[in-house]
This record gives sequence, structure tokens and C-alpha cells, in this order.
Amino acid sequence: MKLIWSPETASDAYVHTVQSCKSYKESGVAEFLSATAAGWNARLIVETWSRGDPIATSVGLAVAATHTCGRHVCLVPDEQSKLEYVSAMRRVFTTEVTEVVVIGEFVEDTVEEFSGVDFMVVDSKRREFVRTLKFAKLSNKGAVLVGKNATQRAISGFKWQDVLKGGTRVVRSVFLPVGSGLDIVHVGASGSHQRSDSRKPTSRWIRHVDHISGEEHLFRR
Repeated sequence: MKLIWSPETASDAYVHTVQSCKSYKESGVAEFLSATAAGWNARLIVETWSRGDPIATSVGLAVAATHTCGRHVCLVPDEQSKLEYVSAMRRVFTTEVTEVVVIGEFVEDTVEEFSGVDFMVVDSKRREFVRTLKFAKLSNKGAVLVGKNATQRAISGFKWQDVLKGGTRVVRSVFLPVGSGLDIVHVGASGSHQRSDSRKPTSRWIRHVDHISGEEHLFRR
């Protein structure tokens, strides 16, 4: 299995997020991430948040989850952050569409409760949030991982090679100068490895004659 892109769902989530976030004067991160998560039909969206952070991105991800009929989980560092987050989200949504979980001291145990993550957004400038990537149980159909505040990642020493598990196949990666920077990695489906060298077709020489000039060409295929 692999992630399949749906432009219609992405467009619907984008418009919905624009409408929901019209009171937030931010840089379009919420709309972009909402459209991306919805377009990839993410069924388990996980993000990190702490007191004082902007709420628009969370709104966008919650919107995406409603369009994919998925789950939106927010990991927070403490109870105070949880109270502030819930209060802020209730100003936008009349019903609770997000599960808010306190990470606490045992990050590994908390994160591993959520299996099949296919879209995850973490604050790459905060070490405790970067650690959540190491323990995330990603979906076997692939996943999209996002480090926000990427221009400030030097604070935490964030590097993808340090948090991705051994053997993880990166399909593509990109840095976007949106907001404070988005560092995005698309991880391939488990088991979808390239063929070994023993199974690769052998190359061969092809002879081609130009019927106009009469010239003969040899090239390898």
C-alpha cells in the first residue's frame, strides 16, 4: 500500500481552513498543512503544541481530519498546556474533534499508544517534541513528517537522520520557506523496497541505423 493523493479533498480542506482561520493573522502554514494532510487522506494526524504557540495550525489539522474521517491527536508537555489548548480550540469548534494527550515524563510510552500515524507535525526547535518522532509508529502505507519552525531547528539540533529509524525509506524531502520554515519528509510504505542487484535487468547494446544519413549508432540500454 502507499499514500494516494486526492486533489479534491485537499482543495476542500484548504477552503474550509481559510474560513476557519480568517481571524488569525498568520502566514498560511495552517492552510498548507491542512490541504497536505487531507490530500494524502491522513487517517491519524499527530501534532505537538505547548503554551503560547499559535493555534491556527492545530485548527487546520483538525479540519483535515474531519475531511478524511480521521483522528487528530495533539501531544502537549503538561496540564497547563492542555487546558490552554482545549480552551483555544473550543472557540473554533463547537464539538471536541481533537484528542489532547499530555506527554509527561515517559515520551515513548505515550507516543507508542498511537499506531498507524500517517501525518505528523512537530515543533523542531523543541527537543522534547523532536523525541516523539523517534517513537512514532508510522503507517505501513507510508507517512508524511513535518518539522515546523525549521529555521530555528539549530536550537534543538534537529536532523532527520537522527530521528528516522534505521531502514526507513525517504521518498522525497523538501524545505519550504513558509512561516518559520517547514521541513517535510515523505516516508515510503513498509516493504516497498527497490529490487536487489541480482534481480535488476542486465544492460545490452542497441544498434540503430539512421535511414537518412546511413550512419550507424550503438548505445547501451
